[in-house]
Amino acid sequence: MKQKAILSQLTAYKQGKQSHEIQEAYGLDRIVKLASNENVYGYSEKVKDYLIKQLPELNIYPDGYTAELRTAVANYSQVDENQIIFGSGSEEIIQIICRAFVFEGRNTVMAANSFSQYKHNTLVEGGTVKEIPVTSEGSHDLEAMSEAIDENTSVVWICNPDNPTGTTITEKELLAFMENCPKDVLVVLDEAYKEFVEEDFLLDSHTYLAAYANLISLRTFSKAYGLAGLRIGYGIGNPEVIHSLNVVRGPFNTTSVAQLAALIALGDQAFIKETKEKNNREKQKFYAFLDEIGWHYYPSQTNFIYVSTPVSGMEVFQYLIENGFIIRPGELLGYPNSIRITIGTEDDMKELQCVLRKFNK
Repeated sequence: MKQKAILSQLTAYKQGKQSHEIQEAYGLDRIVKLASNENVYGYSEKVKDYLIKQLPELNIYPDGYTAELRTAVANYSQVDENQIIFGSGSEEIIQIICRAFVFEGRNTVMAANSFSQYKHNTLVEGGTVKEIPVTSEGSHDLEAMSEAIDENTSVVWICNPDNPTGTTITEKELLAFMENCPKDVLVVLDEAYKEFVEEDFLLDSHTYLAAYANLISLRTFSKAYGLAGLRIGYGIGNPEVIHSLNVVRGPFNTTSVAQLAALIALGDQAFIKETKEKNNREKQKFYAFLDEIGWHYYPSQTNFIYVSTPVSGMEVFQYLIENGFIIRPGELLGYPNSIRITIGTEDDMKELQCVLRKFNK
């Protein structure tokens, strides 16, 4: 059958082995998964209580407009309801953006080795990608990204905090970039990890939307809210942009269960606060450990840390997996001699430190 030529040059997303497969392969009693930046503390007890007591009507199509959650998100974010689009995770919204605005002869601009789906979906839609190296501090080089924009640029991707480096840009840097950016270029501010960002590094992104009609902010319930298995996220932008994206969006792209769980989770900000505090506490401890063993890292505003390793990241990955820990080797993310580690619970991080200390001897 005929297909897009680019498909023969791309590969489908390949996830790592599941925990039970690794346990069986290495004869392990348990596996600690610190590879996918999930919330190690689970999700709101209020969500759990509701789902236990209330069976969803699975024979009924979900609300394609996502009305109840839409109202809650609009109130929480202080935006109008027509400024919001929902997706099966913010990842689907990335796909929708590419389908709506990217085609042959057009390009998108991104930081090199940032979230892989920006590049993947651009190429699938027939576009090309300009990848700009990050700075020595691991941050987006917005000046260089601005210079890379040309008359054929459709979208600029800004991952803030970045994945995999965990670094952020400043408000001054973003606003300077937006002032120079052509108004017909859509700027996507991917804020999947925003809930983990410390106060001094937060961008009040929704307040910029009135000034910049070509800006859209993406959020997700997969990370801090702990609903990765339900796949739901949202974008907030100019109503005209949102309308174009909704034309592309499937009519029932988020499930009833996901909509309900997200609604309850959004209302439990105490859980988010507790998650953030625990994450920051364990992150600071792990910083101290990395300083002790002499491994470089980028200070992170997320629930993961990008760490440079004295040997191949694949070697560290293999050692850790044999000792019951799954992390992400940098070689699979475009960065040699490095690993990305999700911040785990107190007990798991203590155990991880013991394993890494033995490796580093």
